[in-house]
Amino acid sequence: MTGGSAYWGAQLSDPDETVRLWPGAAPGASQPQLKLAVTERSTSPDYKDRAVTGISEPLFTVFRPRKPDGSAVLIATGGNYIRVVVDKEGFETARRLNEAGVTAFVLRYRLPCEGWTPDAPLQDAQRAMRIIRARAAHFGVDPSRVGVLGFSAGGHVAASLATCHAQEVYKPVDADDAQSARPDFQGLFYPIITMLPPHAFAGARDAALGKTPSRVQMERYSRERCVDTQTPPAFLLTAKNDDVIPAANTTRMYDALCAAGIPAELHLFESGGHGFGIRLAGTSAVSVWPDLLLNWGRARGYFRA
Repeated sequence: MTGGSAYWGAQLSDPDETVRLWPGAAPGASQPQLKLAVTERSTSPDYKDRAVTGISEPLFTVFRPRKPDGSAVLIATGGNYIRVVVDKEGFETARRLNEAGVTAFVLRYRLPCEGWTPDAPLQDAQRAMRIIRARAAHFGVDPSRVGVLGFSAGGHVAASLATCHAQEVYKPVDADDAQSARPDFQGLFYPIITMLPPHAFAGARDAALGKTPSRVQMERYSRERCVDTQTPPAFLLTAKNDDVIPAANTTRMYDALCAAGIPAELHLFESGGHGFGIRLAGTSAVSVWPDLLLNWGRARGYFRA
């Protein structure tokens, strides 16, 4: 099953279950007061296309399937590190995966360009993964079958979690932080991976690291350089004609995973562009990606038939 207005219809209500990540202020909270803004960019009555800025209280929204199979994914959406999109790659993907029995948690992460450290998205992703595992019984998920999916800039967030899950980027705040932040698998879709020329997306790099990052900073946040033997198996997908984030971001990550002996599957479509999610893929060849992901996950035991 691919596509279908059931996954993005504007008449669909949002889940009312959200979880704030931090019991108090988020790490490094000595920032100017941010004002949360949710902007509706869609002019169509058929779908929503919201983007969020001014994020000081990161959270995730819980999408529970009617027939859960015990698996779960944390979803990090795109937005060029200057906003976090809600629907196109987040809520729509979550609803599609719910149909297959996968519980989904859509992450609203903080943005470095709003005054936070470049590690803020990783802090939020680590914390979210630990909360999911600590409260696995409440969410009805198997803590050994929890992965991360990331799209565009969210792909960099997901790849950061996959490669830097053991890096101490914040001090533990409660018992939930005793859990591992390592995802059991990762799915990266037209992701930002490298911060190094010639394949870096300069706009997102400037938003994440500032306009004049040092060579050391660019290397540190280039996730193809962070792959090691503890990086989880990966599903990667992009289009050759992506005119925003060069496909080399995805292929370089694939090469790094293979060099480290990490199981990885790469799908490189001839066309599809950037940011297609599910809705914008329509009936094109790239629209099969949810089925490809689910088949890959079932073959590896993450999802159930």
